[in-house]
Formats: sequence, C-alpha cells, structure tokens
Amino acid sequence: MAGGRDERAWVRGAQRGSASDLEALFRLHWPRAFRAAFLVVHDAAAAEDIAQESFLAAVRALDRFDRRRPFGPWLHRIVVNRAIDWTRARQLRGEIELLDIVAAPPEPEPLDGTLLASLAALPPEHRAVIVLRHLLEYTPGEIAELLGLPRGTVNSRLRRGLDSLKEQV
Repeated sequence: MAGGRDERAWVRGAQRGSASDLEALFRLHWPRAFRAAFLVVHDAAAAEDIAQESFLAAVRALDRFDRRRPFGPWLHRIVVNRAIDWTRARQLRGEIELLDIVAAPPEPEPLDGTLLASLAALPPEHRAVIVLRHLLEYTPGEIAELLGLPRGTVNSRLRRGLDSLKEQV
C-alpha cells in the first residue's frame, strides 16, 4: 500500500483536477471500498454500485476534504453509510434473502459461507461495525469517528453483534 505522503499528494492533485492522481486514489482504495460494501450488503452487484457511487460522492466533495487527514477512512465512512442505507431500504421492501450471495468479494481470504450467512442476519448497524473492526481492522475509536457515533455505541454494537454471531456459528 502506498505511503501517506503518496496519498496526500494524490489528494492534492485530484483536488486540482489531475485524472492520474484521481486514478491512483481509486486503484489504492477500490478493493477495500468494494469489500466493505459487500460485507455489509452481501450482494456483489449492489456492493459494486455502492462503492462506485461512494467514490463519486467523495470526488464531488473533494474540495471540502481536509488533506491533513487520510482519504481511506473518509471514503469508508461514505461506503459504509451508503451500504447501511441500501440494506435498510431493501429490508423495508421485504426483499432480503440471507443466502442470495452470488459472488465472493474479489479479495484473498474469502469468508466461510456460514459466517457470511450469520453476518447477513445481523442488523446493518452491527454488521457495519464488525466489518470495519474485524475485516477492515479499524480501531473502535476510528469507527466512532468514521460513523459519527459515540465510542460507547460502537463498543456496544460490536459486543451485541459478536454475541449474536457467536450464538449463530
């Protein structure tokens, strides 16, 4: 993965309209953005759409981005929030099926099917914090900042989600 200096330089370049810097940011962050979306929504096509729309939203808001901060966590916040919204909308329409996973995320170390199904059964808020913590390796403090939640709420959601997973697996 590129160092923080490269990322900051690419953000500065992208803010000035450099297509190559924007492409470098996309290449760096696409795999984790897609994986985060997939692990929340459990639908490869939707995850791809969510990750793309999130990246476009980030690009549109790049002029408001604080270049002193890392781009990845900012993008992941957008991705996870959009994935949660998509999941809620799908649940409201009554279309959720726990085993409609048609493709695995294009990343090494695929998750066990039982674990994926158990993760899919969690409420999206619990699923999101578990994905961010245990699959994308953010700290609880970083997750709280990413999602705009108190740290205690993040810890509570992690605990409840992990307890539910433990019961199911």
